[in-house]
Formats: sequence, structure tokens, C-alpha cells
Amino acid sequence: MEVQLQTRGKERSVAGRAQTFLVVDDHPLVRHGFALSVGEIHPDAQVLEAGSLDEAMVIADRTPDLTLVLFDLNLGDRSGRDGVRRMVEVLGNRPLLVISGSDEVADIVDSVRLGARGYILKTSSTAVLEHAISLALTGETFLPLPRAVLSGNVATEVARPSGQILDRLTDRQRDVFQLLLAGHSNKEIARELGVLEGTVKVHVRAIMQKLGVRNRTQVAVVAARSGCFPEDV
Repeated sequence: MEVQLQTRGKERSVAGRAQTFLVVDDHPLVRHGFALSVGEIHPDAQVLEAGSLDEAMVIADRTPDLTLVLFDLNLGDRSGRDGVRRMVEVLGNRPLLVISGSDEVADIVDSVRLGARGYILKTSSTAVLEHAISLALTGETFLPLPRAVLSGNVATEVARPSGQILDRLTDRQRDVFQLLLAGHSNKEIARELGVLEGTVKVHVRAIMQKLGVRNRTQVAVVAARSGCFPEDV
């Protein structure tokens, strides 16, 4: 099968591996819009486009140094979770971010369980896209966390907390906690607070232990159920 590679941006001329992104969506205008946005965020990167799962899998196979994939949840040729699962298998350790117009809790949770490094609503801003890509490239996961989602069954195994969350945290842990809920990565939190990233990791682990949770998503769920989720998130 012959695959046409559409690109935006240019490869880096400096030494080192150039970043290469892939946008997969069966709607040309949507796909092109995401490609342009990625090109604006990473002007020195190469941005490839694919309109189907099969095309995307061929490109991923031919591009071993692929940096990240933005993948439409509901492609016309391969709808929903099966497409995410198959693409994640092909990519291996290379991160995939789901893009979708659906804010259904099941779609978000299942995408992450299938190996996606995040879930971006198509109604999101370029700033959100930039933040999601940044988190994915550092090995973390981005999720849209509106109250409507958090109040659902995002993590049914997380019990409703007793007492006030902030009362259980030290002053520094409270600072980290608030930045964590705002969606900042460990590196961003360290920069904001003027501490080492390793120190932030220690605080994050301590916060999770005190709240009885295992990951950032569950931290946000507990926060929402306790009524202390930031109003501007």
C-alpha cells in the first residue's frame, strides 16, 4: 500500500534527533488544523498526517523515531477502542494522545487503560494541546478533568475521603497539591516553587500516600469529591 506523507514544519538543522509528530484523523480539515497547531507549538518538528488507522500504522512502522501520535478516537475505518489498542501496540514506548469530540467518562478512562498517554477534547485550546504534549513527552498522563467527569465513575475504586484533605498535608505539600490539580508536571511544579524536581516527586508520593491513591488522576478525583478542586480548572 502506498502511503502519502503530508508534512508541516521543518526538521531541525541542529545536531540531535529531530522531533516527528503524527496526526491521525479522517476529517482533512480537523487533521490539518491539529497539524498546524502542533507545528506552531514545535516549529522545528516534522508533522506527518494520516487519514486512517492502516495508513497510520504504516507510517509508525516506517518512522521508528516518531516522537508522539495524536490519534482520533473514532476514525471512519476503525472506530473507537480497537483503533487505540492496535495503534498503541504498534507504537510500543512511543506516546499516543487520543483526540476526540467525546467527553464521555467511559471513552476517557478506556483510552488511558488501553495505553494512551492522555485524552484531548477537540474543543480544547492550543494551550491545552501544548500542555498535554509536554506531559506525554515527560512520561506523564494528561486528562480532561471537568467536574462533570470527576463526579462520575472515573475511578470507582477511590473511596470518598474523610476529613479535609488540606488538613492532612504540610504547607509545602499543599503548594504541590494545588499545582498538581492545576495540571502541572513535576518539572513545572519544581520551577514554580524553586525546588528540585526530585523534591517534588517526594512530595507527590507523600500526598498520594496520605490520600490513599495511586496516581494523579485519583488525586484529582479525591479533590473533586472533597470540594477543593480549583475553580479555574
